[in-house]
Amino acid sequence: MKEFFCGAVVPDCTARFTGESEEAILAQVARHAHDDHGMEHVPDSVVDEVRAQIHDVE
Repeated sequence: MKEFFCGAVVPDCTARFTGESEEAILAQVARHAHDDHGMEHVPDSVVDEVRAQIHDVE
């Protein structure tokens, strides 16, 4: 299981995402970025930041 905390990239955001894979988390994050942060497209640089902050959880 993997986890990502949006606040690691967007200050003051408390959203957390878990998934079986990095791809599953990235899909959730893309929806969240659109719905909650108004991003029509997530730039590659932000995707890289998100990937760097995804970590394994038990």
